[in-house]
Amino acid sequence: MADTTNAETRKTAVVTGSALNIGRAAALALARDGWNIVVHALHSADDCAQTAELVREAGGEALVHLADIADPAQARGLIGAAVDRFGRLDALVNNASRRRQTPFLDITPEEWREILGTTLDGAFYCAQAAAPAIAAAGGGSIVNLGGISAHAGTTGRVHALTAKAGMIGLTRALAHELAKQQITVNTVVPGDIDTQRGAAAGGNHGKAPLPGTLLGRKGRPEEVAGMIAYLCSPPARFITGQTLHVNGGAYLG
Repeated sequence: MADTTNAETRKTAVVTGSALNIGRAAALALARDGWNIVVHALHSADDCAQTAELVREAGGEALVHLADIADPAQARGLIGAAVDRFGRLDALVNNASRRRQTPFLDITPEEWREILGTTLDGAFYCAQAAAPAIAAAGGGSIVNLGGISAHAGTTGRVHALTAKAGMIGLTRALAHELAKQQITVNTVVPGDIDTQRGAAAGGNHGKAPLPGTLLGRKGRPEEVAGMIAYLCSPPARFITGQTLHVNGGAYLG
């Protein structure tokens, strides 16, 4: 049941890329636990507004903030908006990413930077801005979103796989760096999840098939969100530096 205390006494999370899909599901999972949520996207204002309304219906408070987190100033602005509105920050979920389906030899420098800029640079900038605020709240959680392709391999996504693999290194390094502030840092790696993807991202994984699951179905965003919410909860305070796969047995890492 959601916490019924006022917004300033609830825990607060920034969930990047929370207009749709796993990001929205994560925002709702935390809202059901009584969290304030900062809903973020680059420019999907209408979808963000719908997520915010769903957060409120689930029992949380919501703020929508659009930002290009590949820009360090805008990433700092996102975190600052959370603290200004709710007075604290307890968790950061680095879910935002860009995807393209492009053969290796056709990837331009601009496309390379676009993908890494949002997925990896954005996670770094947000974490760097968020860590002092989370420490000031007495500790909390940073959850990074990885990708099964970075572990199993695939074609047409060199930039995306590189960015997601980098999230593992970021997680392990920050787990060491931030432990004294009682900030846990973990990566959740979704498998083949039933989500909405645009054509530029290859649709629902497009031409790059993922390993089949042992359970014989795709996952649901809510199943990934459950792991994210758990890692932000009190029972998970002794888990840090880990890579946790949610993939129905498609990859046994």
